[in-house]
Amino acid sequence: MAELLSDDEIDAQLGSDWERDGDEIVRVYEFDDYLDGVAFAASVGEVAEEEFHHPEIMIRYQEVEVRLTSHEEGGITDKDLRLADLFDDEL
Repeated sequence: MAELLSDDEIDAQLGSDWERDGDEIVRVYEFDDYLDGVAFAASVGEVAEEEFHHPEIMIRYQEVEVRLTSHEEGGITDKDLRLADLFDDEL
């Protein structure tokens, strides 16, 4: 089981395009085309499956919202921050 991160650790490591929402980190990715967003969501899903750590993904017309938290630990861990970086690399 991963260790929960402190507020200071999260603030220091969280990417500038990500926001904290309680016990989750959130980013909204914008796309010019709906199908580009769908393709991005699929690639995020593949990365998540490889890492065995799964986000909540909401696909909208020109946006994809991704939310990460570590449910078993009850908050944000290094796993969430690592996945956020990996998802950003998928752009």
